[in-house]
Amino acid sequence: MPDTVTTASKQLLLIDDDPNLVLLVKDYLEMRGYGVTTAKNGRDALKLLEKDLPHLIICDVMMPEMDGYTFVKKVRENSQTSCLPILFLSAKGQIQDRVTGLSKGADVYMVKPFEPDELVAQIEASLNQAERMRQAQGPDLGSAVSVQVPFDVDLTPTEQRVIQMVAKGMSNKEIAEGLSVSQRTVESHVSNMLGKTGLHNRTELARWAIEQRMI
Repeated sequence: MPDTVTTASKQLLLIDDDPNLVLLVKDYLEMRGYGVTTAKNGRDALKLLEKDLPHLIICDVMMPEMDGYTFVKKVRENSQTSCLPILFLSAKGQIQDRVTGLSKGADVYMVKPFEPDELVAQIEASLNQAERMRQAQGPDLGSAVSVQVPFDVDLTPTEQRVIQMVAKGMSNKEIAEGLSVSQRTVESHVSNMLGKTGLHNRTELARWAIEQRMI
């Protein structure tokens, strides 16, 4: 059965300061049909993004010069790169580390050591999800009336992460599992964001997030 994503046309950016890991992961992904560009830290990766945009970024957390958290923050702040799927690879595997990584803007958080097949599965799932979002956005956003939200809305980092996941069509249960928090906590964040924005439901929150290029 063919994959939903055609790997031959997909370019990945791999960022890690461990040359052995980079070599192994790069070779494996290229064997699976992906094109892979590498960088040893966030600063070098940002320079590469100025020249060419990949379909997905795989990024270590702890790196010299610019760590993964700082790099992802800059990627999400740039309108040209804000929607790129990002997968964190990290040796830090505690629950709080995972929550922090996801709340900082990563779409997936994997702990080293990892199974190469799982990495490929996560990459393909993220690429497929990104493609579904692009197709869903197409005609609807151009013809629909924009939702009206106050200009001074200030979302916390966790709320920003939650609204990104809402915009991707994830349920509160799925968001709770992804962030390793309770479903009640997610419901509280959604309720707070509805209050801050003056919107009425999750659908309007998702529309607003997409229009503001939060994903």
